This record gives sequence, structure tokens and C-alpha cells, in this order.
Amino acid sequence: MRRAGTALLAATACLALLPGAPAWAGTSGHHPGHALRDCTGTAPITCHFAVAPGTYDVTAVLGGADAGSTAVTAESRRTLLPATPTAAGQRLTRTFSVNVREPEGEPTGPSGSPGLDLFFGGDAPRLADLRVTASRRTQLFLAGDSTVCDQIAAPYTGWGQQLPQFFRGGRGGLSVANYADSGEGSGSFLADPRLFPTMRPLIRKGDTVLIQFAHNDKQTTAADYRANLTALLDGVRTRGGEPVLVTPIVRRWFNDDGTLDNGTALHINGLGVNLPAEMRALAASQRVPLIDLTALTRQLVERLGPEGSKALYLTEEARDNTHTSTHGATEFARLVLGELRALALVPDGVIR
Repeated sequence: MRRAGTALLAATACLALLPGAPAWAGTSGHHPGHALRDCTGTAPITCHFAVAPGTYDVTAVLGGADAGSTAVTAESRRTLLPATPTAAGQRLTRTFSVNVREPEGEPTGPSGSPGLDLFFGGDAPRLADLRVTASRRTQLFLAGDSTVCDQIAAPYTGWGQQLPQFFRGGRGGLSVANYADSGEGSGSFLADPRLFPTMRPLIRKGDTVLIQFAHNDKQTTAADYRANLTALLDGVRTRGGEPVLVTPIVRRWFNDDGTLDNGTALHINGLGVNLPAEMRALAASQRVPLIDLTALTRQLVERLGPEGSKALYLTEEARDNTHTSTHGATEFARLVLGELRALALVPDGVIR
């Protein structure tokens, strides 16, 4: 183990392979299945594990001799745990399930770092112990665009990037597998071999798949939009998964009266197709669960108003009223979480 000053008291990383689990691709002379101790730094504390793509349970013991505050992220800026305080001498155990894939962020983006990367940051990170175990957990798959995906560069953040922090890991837990990708519409996600054709074979019975497309269906006809979504639904169902349609987050585009009642905000495309309305109708006809994120985000954004809603988006940073800040992505992820719970799409036991 490498010492990382007073912040890293005793970081120990172990991989216990399960039957049929991905083999350990160890470094520094370690053989498959042997302990790997490779955490460095103090703020953040960075831990790397040379594992194959798959799902891994991470058990972290936070705390130390001194008081601390630790936040945990993984891979491409996925939030696993918000800032969590520990008193001097206190120990807290937290477990997460992490989906490791290649590329680690957007499926059509750069590869990133192979294996599993964990980052223990915050104002005063304290890590006392760490264990990583190969597993196969129930998965929550995400299919969507740039407002959902694991964005590589801050301050851009997709709501799917913030969703993992709300779920427990380990036995009885849930892993989030985010296959959303910037610039994708309902048709391109179906057609690109790196997207749905890669995600679909990984879906197993009992997995849930959230599907949000509209932002990039600017010239898609109503018939094509419904056909594309239907093909996605059928593809998930044939694998034994449960598809869920999710209407898109609103764009922050206010009328003079402070409402978002316009085509830009509510995704009426260049052909005059009301995409959220089409998705609602399809969900009803196909008897598929629907998360009306358009309605939910509209309520939130209108309540905050033209000034208060700026913090949800990248209005100040980039004059961008489509993509969300970390704060906005977190708040929108909370809305998704509330609907997952209300519709009983995930067991209460997996929610923190």
C-alpha cells in the first residue's frame, strides 16, 4: 500500500473473483485474484484497478483519526456518494455497485482509463479501507442523449451521471449502466453498432431500461419517431428487460410571462411534431411505464423562474440552456428517482 499522508490512513484494495467473473488483470506483479493495493494521493485519493469490463461491488470504509468530509466518484465523473462528513475517530461503511465498460464515458467517445477508477474527494477525504469484488447485479440501463450521458468534461453533467449516488450497492443493490451518448436521436441510437446493438445483448431478465430521446430528433417524422421507439421497446423486451419511456428534460426557454409554453422548451420539432406527446401516446398504446420528465422539469424550472433556473443549466458558464450543471443534473436525477419509486420500477430497498 502507498501512504497518502494523513488523509489516507489505510487504503487496502482487494478483488475476490466470483465464479465466471471477469479475470483480474493485475499490475505490479500481482496475479489474478491477489490483493492489489494501489491508492495514491490525498485530495483526491485515487484508486485504480486493472479489471475487465463488468460490474463490481465497492465497499469503502470512510473516516480516520481526524474529522473529514469525503465524496466518491467513479470512472467518468459518476457520482457514487455526495460529500459525507465523518467525526474524528468515526468510521462509516458505504457500498456501491459500479458498471465498468470501454469506453468508460460516452460509448462513442474516447476510451478513457481501462479498468476501474475511483476518486475519493471532498473537503477532507478520509479512506480507511476499500474492497472491490466482481459481481452481477441488477442493472438500470440508460439509453439517451447528451442530457443523460456520462459527460467527460466539467461543468457539463448528464442526469444519468448523478443517478448512481441514490442506489445501494452490493447484495440486493443496483448498478447503473449509462449508454447514453451525445448527439443521438431515436434512429441513430438504434443504428450505431456501439450503442443499442452493444447494449442490448447485456440486458438480462429483471433489468430496467430508461429510454429518453427527442433533443436530436429535430427533423424526425412522427411515424419514424414512434417506429424507432417501438424498435427499442421490442429489443429490450425480447431480452427480458423492462423498458421505460422517459420524455426529455425541458430547454430553459422562457416566454415573457415566465412560462415555458413554447416549441423550443417543450420539444416540438422542425416538422411540427410534439415529441413528448408522441412518446406519451406510445407508452399508453404499448402499455409501457412512462416517466414524464418533460412535465416534471417544466414544473421545477417554471417554479424557479428565469433567474433561479439558471443554476440548473449552463446559462452563466456557456450560455447553454439545454445542458445541465452538476446541480441541475442532480436535481433532475432526483425527479427520475422519485418516479422510479412511485411506479415501483425499482425496489425501495435499493434506494439509499
